[in-house]
Formats: sequence, C-alpha cells, structure tokens
Amino acid sequence: MSSLTTKNDIAWERLFEKYDILSRIERETAVEITAMQINAFREARLMAKFDHKRNLPELFRKNNLSILPISRGSYLISHFEAYEEVKETESAIHKVSFPDHIESIDYENITSEATAINCAYVSGILADFTEDENLLPTVSGRMSSGIFSFHINSMRLNRPFHVTVSNAQIEIDGGFEGSNALSIIEAKIPYRMIF
Repeated sequence: MSSLTTKNDIAWERLFEKYDILSRIERETAVEITAMQINAFREARLMAKFDHKRNLPELFRKNNLSILPISRGSYLISHFEAYEEVKETESAIHKVSFPDHIESIDYENITSEATAINCAYVSGILADFTEDENLLPTVSGRMSSGIFSFHINSMRLNRPFHVTVSNAQIEIDGGFEGSNALSIIEAKIPYRMIF
C-alpha cells in the first residue's frame, strides 16, 4: 500500500472485497451500495462525495468507476462518465463594473463560494451568461431531490445508462430563476498553491 493511501482508499478496498463489487459490476453493469454498508467501514458522507475526479479513491480511478447518490441512503457504482474536463476557451474577456453602492462584499477578496455567486449576481455576470435580465435568486442549500431520472454515459456500454433518483439529499450553491429557465450554480473556489 502506498504511503499516500487515504482512509477512504482503505475503506473502499475493504468494501469492494466484502461485496465483490468489481466482479458484480462486470456482470450487472452497476452495483447499488447502501449508506449502512459503507458506514460499517467509514462514514458514507466522507466516502461518497467527490466533487473532482482527482478526489476519487485509487480503486475508482484505476478501474474507471464513479459513484452516484440515488436516494438518501443508497448509491450506484459503475463505469459512469460522471466528470467532464472544463477546457479553457479563447473567448474575449468582458470586464464588468461592481455596483458602487454595494459595501458588504469585498469583490477583490472572494473567499467563499457564496460570495463568488453573490458577486456574479450583483455585477450582472449571471444575467449576461444566462441571457436573462429577469434572473432572481430562488433556491439554495440542502434539500431533497424529489424523484427524477436521467441518462448518463457509460464507458462500458454502447448506450446511455438509465438512472432513477428518489429523494437523494442535494446541496445547491445557487439557484436563479428567470423568464425561461431555472439555472443551478455549482461554485468552486480554486485551491490556493503555497510554495
């Protein structure tokens, strides 16, 4: 085992061994695992939240696996294409002015995702991006997803995989409703490099 092996890596190795997850994925395409099963080795909330591909446990990275919540107490593991690389574009940068009357936000020192979203909203960046001047903040925080389904690409199948979600816990950084759409914002503050 590498000296960089994390507690999550160790717990997932034990879970994969106990529930024969790799073999089952090859036979069944996707394997459901419960929070209770995960909690027997380590807290599910620490084991199943990976905002970035680089945060995945070694076993997931090595086998091209991802995990998706499908209810408040269960997850689905498979060869899902759950991450997309964000590529830089050659678009021109448009500078915007921050409203002079806003004093409660220091736009030159953004240290939280909420502040970043608020800056984008009050400066008009979100309205410009969504092409909707009637954009208003409506939803944010933790809530239940309700019941919905979607298709996700699978690295193993030649077709999209159908997933149904039933009341999973979700967290929305910012939700803005306009004339034609509800825009859900996921904000990330870049990691700071210390040399």
